[in-house]
Amino acid sequence: MTDEKTDPIFFNRELSWLNFNERVLNQARSYKYPLLERLRYLAFVSSNLDEFFEIRMAGLMEQVLGGVSEKSIDGLTTKEQLQLIRERVTKLVNDQYVCWREEIVPVLKKNGVFFKTNKELNQEEKEWLESYFNKEIFPVLTPIAIDMSQPFLQVLNKGLNLLVELEGADSKNNGALMAIIPVPRVLPRLVTLPTENSSEIAYIFLSDILKEYAWRLFPEKVVKGAWEFRITRNSDLYINEEEVENLLEKIEEELYNLQKGVAVRLEICKGVPEHLLKTLLEVHNLNVEDAYLIDGPLNLMRLLSVYDITDRKDLKFPLYTPHVPKIFKEEPDIFYIIRRKDILLHHPYDSFTPVIDFIQQAAKDPQVLAIKQTVYRTNDGSPIVETLKEAALNGKQVTVLVELKARFDEARNIALARQLEDAGASVVYGFAHIKTHCKCCLVIRKEPEGLKQYVHLSTGNYNPKTARTYTDISLFTADEAITNDVVQLFNSITGHSLHPQFSKLMVAPFNYFEMIQKKIQREIDNAINKKPARIIAKMNSLSDKSIIENLYRASQAGVKIDLIVRGICCLAPGVKGLSENIKVRSILGQYLEHSRFYYFENGGEPELYIGSADWMERNFVRRIEGLFPIEDMKLRQHLIAHLVEPYLMDVTQAVMLTSDGTYVPIGGNGGFNCQEYFGQGSV
Repeated sequence: MTDEKTDPIFFNRELSWLNFNERVLNQARSYKYPLLERLRYLAFVSSNLDEFFEIRMAGLMEQVLGGVSEKSIDGLTTKEQLQLIRERVTKLVNDQYVCWREEIVPVLKKNGVFFKTNKELNQEEKEWLESYFNKEIFPVLTPIAIDMSQPFLQVLNKGLNLLVELEGADSKNNGALMAIIPVPRVLPRLVTLPTENSSEIAYIFLSDILKEYAWRLFPEKVVKGAWEFRITRNSDLYINEEEVENLLEKIEEELYNLQKGVAVRLEICKGVPEHLLKTLLEVHNLNVEDAYLIDGPLNLMRLLSVYDITDRKDLKFPLYTPHVPKIFKEEPDIFYIIRRKDILLHHPYDSFTPVIDFIQQAAKDPQVLAIKQTVYRTNDGSPIVETLKEAALNGKQVTVLVELKARFDEARNIALARQLEDAGASVVYGFAHIKTHCKCCLVIRKEPEGLKQYVHLSTGNYNPKTARTYTDISLFTADEAITNDVVQLFNSITGHSLHPQFSKLMVAPFNYFEMIQKKIQREIDNAINKKPARIIAKMNSLSDKSIIENLYRASQAGVKIDLIVRGICCLAPGVKGLSENIKVRSILGQYLEHSRFYYFENGGEPELYIGSADWMERNFVRRIEGLFPIEDMKLRQHLIAHLVEPYLMDVTQAVMLTSDGTYVPIGGNGGFNCQEYFGQGSV
């Protein structure tokens, strides 16, 4: 403990997020990953940036227009943030395309995977492509000329468009003319070319095809040039909770409006004439700093399809088969298993199948009376949704809390809600102003001694697809105290209870924030009193100011703190007199680190909580979250040794956050990789 005190220091939330996306780009540039995996990381950079502009940048730009003067956690004005963000994004995008052109494409070519431009096509490929254009593309295109009689086309959010400069061939239209070709989303953005060599694969981007044959759409004009572009729009939902009568209908209305929301970014191919760029910016009320000139194919997120359709196992991570715990193989009755003891799964290393089996058995078991479940995100055709529909049709009481406001999954969840309602399930949408983010399933079963409750709790969504790529932790339990809390949790949501009481769970927005602060304070008191004091916390993001300030106080009191924060971190570690006892690391690897856990030393009697919530203000006050304790001592000790500590031992995927906001490799002997370690056996 030190007597020297330093004023709190905070990193900017938005710049910290960009720092995270730069680390994602570093994965694409890393030669330690297979080539097509690097391609996926490159695509993730674009996907992440889309969401950043649609939500975060849109919000900041809206604040400037509204004259909001509130400063960020690090003291920057909104205008100062926007300037710094634009500078960082410009560099990030440039680096991303350098990686594509100079690092990814040449190495793919050496491995027999080609991305061809029009100039690189041989005569046979040109003939095939012309036929393909005539049959598959030309009939669905609609060119729209822009002149005095036709106002500028309202292009859709993130839609691909071709901007064409024309020259009239008759006196009436003599001079320059602009046209837009909106590209229907039904057209594939990548086209596979025929190859003579079966060991080779060749692709061409749809935008290149369109630029080559744009003249076909303007037979009486001369095409002077064509450039693809896309507009990103504000995609945040704005719902006035006091005016909402039907949440589902209101969100449907907002989703329609989002396609034509306020523009926040223009991406356009490099080389576009200045006067055309100026026109695009003016009609979308954007400034020149909102334009990003792209030297390569627009929207590299489309490269994700390459990973799926390219059958090259040698260029991907080895296929991993998730482990099914022995107990589930030996005993078919999952309720008998859970009655005996708590079962913890660590996905994707442990199979998601037991979770599906749990719900499927509940749907078919005549002794099961009711199933209650939350759904935040799931995949199309989910077996879990189908099972819940089956259970409702079987006459069981099925209650599903569907979060309609799960960002970018709103339309899917609306369709899912209607399917469940049609099957006879009771569908609840929760609160208009709070997202239901907790992950839990409750099964109520009639047994000889009376009604018995079984619960599944998790850090991850009920999505079998992401369960193979996201790291998450889930628990099966029949512990009466915990299951009673889960009953209370469901009742508080469906009944809109304002002051529910929980004995074991930490639940936002009810007791989560208060309990976390008390547990941090307890570690401070223990350190002052020379008792064992330590905090280990793993989360996606850390940005809540009051939590950070309390962690600083804990560090100053001598509490050893290890934070594993994948993305945003506004806390500055290692600052003398402030955070000398705090270490922050970030882990990016083959799987997306999505699990959250919170360890408190508690004077030598450790506590371990697992759940769905980060340490952000929204998770404390604007979301329903659930964190559950690991009560069984042997299971808790095992998890600390084989789950918590391995994350702190990683020296190959982990980077350490420094006091100036940069991340540096940890390095060390042995090259320990926690994800490889977890893959060797079940936690």
